[in-house]
Amino acid sequence: MSYKQMTGNIISATKVEPDGNFQDSAASGVWSLQEQYDYRRGANWPETGNLLQRGIFFQGTVGQYIDITTTSNSIDFGDLTSNAVDSPAGFASTTLAFVAGGTGNVIQSIAFSAIGGTSSDFGDLSANKDRFYGLSNTIRGITVGGNESTDIEYVTMASAGNASDFGNLTVGRDSASCGASTTRGVSMGGFTGAAIVNTIDYITIGSTGDASDFGDLTATANRSGGCSNNTRSLRGGSDGPSNIIDYITIASAGNASDFGDLSAAKSNISAASGLTRGVWFGGRTSSAVDVIEYVTIANTGNVTDFGNLLSAKDQAVAVSSAHGGLIA
Repeated sequence: MSYKQMTGNIISATKVEPDGNFQDSAASGVWSLQEQYDYRRGANWPETGNLLQRGIFFQGTVGQYIDITTTSNSIDFGDLTSNAVDSPAGFASTTLAFVAGGTGNVIQSIAFSAIGGTSSDFGDLSANKDRFYGLSNTIRGITVGGNESTDIEYVTMASAGNASDFGNLTVGRDSASCGASTTRGVSMGGFTGAAIVNTIDYITIGSTGDASDFGDLTATANRSGGCSNNTRSLRGGSDGPSNIIDYITIASAGNASDFGDLSAAKSNISAASGLTRGVWFGGRTSSAVDVIEYVTIANTGNVTDFGNLLSAKDQAVAVSSAHGGLIA
């Protein structure tokens, strides 16, 4: 292998062809300006600000994915190594997707680019958990509640290891839905063991401490799908089931407002978001469904059809590489 001395470092001169024009695509090695120009003309050179907007839906061990900027049916992605069947928690960086619990206490990670791959063990939660949700910014991944607990735990996504204690929710619950900006995480609704609640809590992701009261949803809700951009967090569906979508402005504590409706009343539904869209996957009416549908987060209104999952699924988790916790 040949090398060239560069200021401050030694890099390999061996070229690694980029696998796309997304900013996280590798294009290492030494390239001439003409070679870079040719790749740019072919839309195959990494461009700053051009993020991969991939949504991945996991149920059991099976993953499937969509490009959030398009409309289409989902495509087989790859597999989890540990089964996660009962509403595991999900969170993500721009490069890695994480699935925690669902069956046991295992945290798994897999690269968004790893189509056809399998997940790796990342670490463990403090206990076996299911029926809970996750959120993240670019540094921390956070899990909220589960098994009617007040637990909030976090990991540093760049470093494999076990989860650490973050603080506590204002009331113990499971089946809440979550959203995030780059600074705040919100937990919406849930089930306390005695009742479904309309509680909204928030935390500051970069610190540790107990959650604070944010406001209330427009109706009690659990087993909803939550998604967000950096400004708004949306929640859709509930046990009942329900077709209600409501939203909050993450920076301003207060009660939720009506956003629009899902195509049908659903529970056990999952959601993820891109730069501008919120997407809901699967769920249950009288039985599991395979529907994927979306909204434009900045505009209130009802969902639009996106496509279909490979098969009908509920009690799953969805994550994305361009959600509100990552993009200001």
